This record gives sequence, C-alpha cells and structure tokens, in this order.
Amino acid sequence: MSELAPRYPDPAVRILDQRFAKYVNTLAAVERLYTGGRWAEGPVWFGDGRYLLWSDIPNDRILRWTEESNEVSVFRQSAGLPNGNTRDRQGRLITCEHVGRRITRTEYDGSITVLAERYQGKRLNSPNDIVVKSDDSIWFTDPPFGLTNNYTGRLAQQELPEHVYRIDGRSGQLTMVADDLIGPNGLAFSPDESLLYVIESRTKPRRFRVYDVSVGGRLSNSRVLMQAADDGTPDGFRVDTDGNLWCGWGMGSAELDGVRILSPQGEPIGHISLPERCANLCFGGPGRSRLFMASSRSLYSLFVNAQGVAGG
Repeated sequence: MSELAPRYPDPAVRILDQRFAKYVNTLAAVERLYTGGRWAEGPVWFGDGRYLLWSDIPNDRILRWTEESNEVSVFRQSAGLPNGNTRDRQGRLITCEHVGRRITRTEYDGSITVLAERYQGKRLNSPNDIVVKSDDSIWFTDPPFGLTNNYTGRLAQQELPEHVYRIDGRSGQLTMVADDLIGPNGLAFSPDESLLYVIESRTKPRRFRVYDVSVGGRLSNSRVLMQAADDGTPDGFRVDTDGNLWCGWGMGSAELDGVRILSPQGEPIGHISLPERCANLCFGGPGRSRLFMASSRSLYSLFVNAQGVAGG
C-alpha cells in the first residue's frame, strides 16, 4: 500500500524557521507505506537491495519494505523482540534485541553472531538504539525499558545501571562510555563524528545531551544541547550532512506527533506532522534523501532536500 497526502506542497511539512526552507521538497508529500504493526521502531536502509528493514517489537518480527515493488514482507519472525537497527560499514544488519538483552549481527549467510550481552559478568538491560562509527565501533544505549513489561520485552531484574556502551571495531571489547543519563534512548554522531548526541527520555523535561568524542572513543564534556519545552517526547533520531537533527517526536498532544527538526545548536527549525507518534527514523533512497519514519503502527516516508550521514 502507499497513501499520499492530497496536495502539494504538503501542509504537514511546517517551516518553523527559514533555515529549514531549503530542506523542503515542495513537490513531495508524506506517504504511508504500511500500517498494521503494533509498535514500529528502528528503520534501516539497504541501498544495495533497495529495501528498508524495521522492527515491529510486540509482534517479535523485522519487516521489509521493497522499493521496487512497494510491498511489505516479513524479513525475520521470532527476532528477539527487536528494537533499534543499523548497518555496519561492511553492510551487515546490527540489531538491539530485548528478549536476549543483547546486540547481534546478521552475517551475509543469514546466521546470527552475538556481539554483546554482558558487561562485567552481568546481563545488559534492553539495548535500545544503535549507530556505527567510521572506525567500525558500535555504540548503543541500554535503558531498562524492556525489563518492565511482557509486551515490548520481558519482565526481569535489572542487573546493570543504564549506560551508553561502545563495542570496539577491532577487538570486539565492550566498554561503558557514559553513565550520566536518565533513560538513554536515541543516539547519533555529528557529521564529522566529533560529537555524540544522546536523548535522555526519562528526565522532565526530556533533553538532548551532547559529548565531545576523542579519537580513542572516549566521551568528555557532557552537556545539555536542548530541553523539550513542550510535552513532546523525543525518541530516535538521525543527523543530516549539515548537522541538523531529525527527531522522532510525539506522545504528548497530537499536534506534536511526527518529526521535529533541530539545528546543530538544538533550535527547532521544522516539523513534519504525522497522524501517529514517530518513534525512530532513517534516511535512505537515492542519495540518502528519502526520510523513512517508523511511527506507532505504521511506516511513512517523505522525500526531502537533505542527505543523511552514513552510519545511522
């Protein structure tokens, strides 16, 4: 299925600051590509196959939308209640799993390799979102959200505090890189990878935290980039090549459901309204200029005049 907005330019794409105007494709509209999931998360684009994968957590599956046929199929059932997904720099799928409380890699032959499931002998909580840096290191957040219910996870005892972790791209060693967040959720690097942004989703108000990233993978100078001034809920996000943050938003009032675009300084410059809360998103399509939005029960897309950075 594919449903388009009734007119161009799409009024759902709102310019809050003129800096956003150049990213708006006035000949494109929001499309609903699929609906029928329970909680959509973690979209990731496979340009070599012209398809998108995303998680439907409560249904314990990863779905696939194929660009050429515009059809949706099941990529993997019994997927460990998957949440965030990304690709490594060799093109393999990397997934956060709530049931196994682990990070996995899908090999070229379809087999599964466990990359991380314990830290200092204790089980991870419920890995949430994940990105890959150009040095092949894998970075992910590990809040306890999946331990609190049997719908998007499994009720279980929390063994570790909520942290951000890094898997070394060569040795595979797991290290904790940030321990000062409450509800660490979405994360992404700036275009030059000198900054790491992480959403704190259990603070009031919710906020984006930013760190300086050293060559060796250490974080420093933790600070707040912005606080959500309304009752919206920033969740997952990705960064474009100009450094803007495209963030899944919603859960408060319906008028905030969709995607909020922030400048590199954390200022709201644009908004894409959707009929559902957007949990996470990614850039894909030709030139990484098509925005895919995993939103509650559905998958949406929008062609934009922006290009997503690699590694998300």
